[in-house]
Amino acid sequence: GTTSIETSEYLSGLLQKEGVEHQVLNAKQHEREAHIVAQAGRPGTVTIATNMAGRGTDIVLGGNLEAELAAAPPELDEVSRERLRAEWQARHDKVLAAGGLHIVGTERHESRRIDNQLRGRSGRQGDPGSSRFYLSMEDNLMRIFGDPLRTQRLLKMAGMKEGEVIESGMLTRQIEKAQRKVEAHNFDIRKNLLLFDDVANDQRKVVYAQRTEIMATEDLSDAIRGLMDDSVSTLLDQHMPKQAAPSDWDLQGLADAVARDFNVRVDPKAWLEREPELEEQILRDRVVRAVTDAYDAKVARTGAPIMRHVEKDVMLRMLDQHWREHLGAMDYLRQGIHLRGYAQKDYRFEFKREAFELFSAMLDRIKYETSSLMSKIEVRTQEEIEREEEERRQRLMRALRAQHDEAGSILAGPEDGKDPRPGAPPTPLPLPPAAPHTTPFVRNERKVGRNEPCPCGSGKKYKHCHGQLSNFG
Repeated sequence: GTTSIETSEYLSGLLQKEGVEHQVLNAKQHEREAHIVAQAGRPGTVTIATNMAGRGTDIVLGGNLEAELAAAPPELDEVSRERLRAEWQARHDKVLAAGGLHIVGTERHESRRIDNQLRGRSGRQGDPGSSRFYLSMEDNLMRIFGDPLRTQRLLKMAGMKEGEVIESGMLTRQIEKAQRKVEAHNFDIRKNLLLFDDVANDQRKVVYAQRTEIMATEDLSDAIRGLMDDSVSTLLDQHMPKQAAPSDWDLQGLADAVARDFNVRVDPKAWLEREPELEEQILRDRVVRAVTDAYDAKVARTGAPIMRHVEKDVMLRMLDQHWREHLGAMDYLRQGIHLRGYAQKDYRFEFKREAFELFSAMLDRIKYETSSLMSKIEVRTQEEIEREEEERRQRLMRALRAQHDEAGSILAGPEDGKDPRPGAPPTPLPLPPAAPHTTPFVRNERKVGRNEPCPCGSGKKYKHCHGQLSNFG
């Protein structure tokens, strides 16, 4: 038995060098695994297995008789079957005489439960068997969680020699102590993972409940208007704080924000100038009403059935997008939240608090961006799409249309200035103008390569520096 697949493959290589026939059972050979387990009890069979491979099966001493009979051809007579049973009984008795199945553990596992499972491979259902474990002070179990130096010192004091079998209760207790440390460490890891997962699971339930409600609702117009009211109120609180004086209000910034996020033109500054006694609540209601009226006009212009479909699609898309981003943020938070312990803070409480703040911020972003997108979105009709497509096609044809001068034909009639007499010699065509004489370009210095350093000394390649200027020139 080995603790890892790498160790099993390493031992397999050593046995191959020594010429020992064996089978490897490491969950990599799914097709042959059942056959290997069925024949692992034959006399002289060596099987290298990890702690996970072949679990849930018993190794029958002498081989699996039922598997052999099932693999036999159907036309096999009863005499041949009896011969197979007799051969199996002989192998079974031979293995029993040799002591049964012997388990060799190459190292102790991190958990005592896995060691007991490996020991339990032998001696099943009253069959004889034995087990032997080999341990090195350089194993990870003893090196990390044990005290190898202290153990080696005690063994030297006891006069133990190299290669001698150690069957000391003190050493066994030392190994079990190291295994208990590993089990406690793994338990703490699972406990923290469960704590983090509980927080994420609570948030997951809320998001999935909202998503199910959105998919089951046909008319989301009331929800959209509620989101718009909350979003505009949030925007008003940012530019018109509750306890601030009217002179401290940022009315121009409010108008710009409403125009940018909700595609609605409002001028609260002009409203106050025309009505100096205008109350704050009336001003807030007027801004909210302007946004909702613009959306109602869009619904009436586009059509209620179409807008109901768009509202559901937009809400689902925004919820899914922000939930994916939130899961990524939670992973980053989980990786570094333990550093809060250096500030004498409980990282578990800090994780819950930070996760709640992230979740609340995500819900606020979903509300605001959904209402903003619904205010700015424009649904085009099929006629508008066809008209724009036709205009685009016409522009493309005009751009691709070739413009050529009309070429003269030999059969065409005489033109002005030409001799109309039959038999007159044809008028010679004018010679093309002579090409201007150009002087060949002569480079006075060596040409700089594209990937060479630029001569200006900037450290960049020539193609990324002055080479670009030469291309423009």
